[in-house]
Amino acid sequence: MGKGFFEVPIAVNEPVWGYAPGSPERQTVSDTYKEMYNSTIDVPLYINGEHISTGNTATMSPPHDHQHVLGSYHKAEKSHIEQAIATALEARKKWAQMPWEQRAAIFLRAAELIAGPYRAKINAATMLAQSKTIHQAEIDAACELIDFLRFNVQFMTEIYHEQPESTSGAWNRLEYRPLEGFIYAITPFNFTAISANLPASAALMGNVVVWKPSDSQVYSAKVILDVFKEAGVPPGVINMVMGDPVMITDTVLASPDFSGLHFTGSTHVFKDIWQKIGTNIHNYKTYPRIVGETGGKDFIVAHKSSNPKQVATAIARGAFEFQGQKCSAASRCYISKSIWNDVEKHLKADLASFTMGSPEDMSNFITAVIHEGSFDKLASYIDGAKADANAEIVAGGNYDKSKGYFIEPTVIKTNDPKYTTMCTELFGPVVTIYVFEDDAWEETLHLVDETSEYALTGAVFSEDRYELEKGIKILENAAGNFYVNDKPTGAVVGQQPFGGARASGTNDKAGSKLNLYRWVSPRMIKETFVSPTDYRYPFLG
Repeated sequence: MGKGFFEVPIAVNEPVWGYAPGSPERQTVSDTYKEMYNSTIDVPLYINGEHISTGNTATMSPPHDHQHVLGSYHKAEKSHIEQAIATALEARKKWAQMPWEQRAAIFLRAAELIAGPYRAKINAATMLAQSKTIHQAEIDAACELIDFLRFNVQFMTEIYHEQPESTSGAWNRLEYRPLEGFIYAITPFNFTAISANLPASAALMGNVVVWKPSDSQVYSAKVILDVFKEAGVPPGVINMVMGDPVMITDTVLASPDFSGLHFTGSTHVFKDIWQKIGTNIHNYKTYPRIVGETGGKDFIVAHKSSNPKQVATAIARGAFEFQGQKCSAASRCYISKSIWNDVEKHLKADLASFTMGSPEDMSNFITAVIHEGSFDKLASYIDGAKADANAEIVAGGNYDKSKGYFIEPTVIKTNDPKYTTMCTELFGPVVTIYVFEDDAWEETLHLVDETSEYALTGAVFSEDRYELEKGIKILENAAGNFYVNDKPTGAVVGQQPFGGARASGTNDKAGSKLNLYRWVSPRMIKETFVSPTDYRYPFLG
């Protein structure tokens, strides 16, 4: 077998295509969208490289057109989960021993498949399944996913290059082994890239995975699976299962070979799973790695020196892109009194220019929320604000689910900084504003820090550098991704590693090599070239 210290291609961020009217990429994705909309698919389980149909199915529909059926997916029984675990452990025997450059080649190929022949398909699937505009689909399903795959390969080689010092008498070597057992990946509906990265990042490091995508994202998850298969991921390395989440999780966590959880989803679910892992801890062969990115109640706080138009734009984009269904979306804003009137004027003008409807019409900035449960929850909070003396609807406030789950972008203004929508994660196109007195800047910064259990993202606006520095310092623990004079969304792989602490997760920073460290178990090897033959040390005389 040939040997070498192989250099992988230098990772660069995938350029975001514009999809301007009349552009060829716009026409291609539009044609692909229509073709997929007018077809139906069947998504079976994928275990050991085989498609398994169970007959117990659920339908898939676009959130913006919920009566239309895109197809169905199959739900697993407990025996299927046990089969997925067994086949993953069998696949590990070869996969963990495969030379790293062969694993790298597979996932680099997956990146190029998405950049080229699969780009329109994965974008169109994300538009249909998750009701994303073409821009939101492009920056997620295409660009961020390509970036994850390319940069993770580069990060892997950087990790492998990190070696201890040696001497003339002994050679010290550090091996980065995959974890002993299998990884359980639970992925969310809102980012196709995250759904692919959670199983792929662990697999890249030599691990095997049981992957449960969100029920609301199975449609685009099928495209991810097709890419992985074509790229050459061997059977059993990544197994995709759908069905009752409690049953699947309980079955996985009952296995003594469970060695890690890679999770993105709700805080409550993550804490419940962590508790179950703790309860089962005596049954495991090794201490499981637990990596989770969960909720957020992300903030924008604007000093009186801020530019009102910039603040309004940050709210319009940060709160309402993808209908606020980002863990990083701005959902509570603290605006200095002297600039509020101008911020409000600009924000209302922006909202008045928004158009809402199907992502097929690419002039729409707003589409639907993910499902009826989300719609009903958001509508109840909007109705509550309409009836509450401590709140007023500044803009929006309407909703309609007759055709799709459409919530009008809504701005609530409150005189209570602890009002429910200032504290509760809503995960939708609703933002709440609290206006503070100009001389209460430092007091307000402490209020921001103390109001929420979450600490994912946040932004501070100020043209006064002394006050800006004060905000950065006081809010040190309030956000894992902190933005200065910018909206609190849009982290880019390789540029802004993403993750938060407190109730927002373990802050293991997807999009950096910090995350990949969690999927390896280092082994230190010391080889002594001339071994001692006498136990006595000089101090013995």
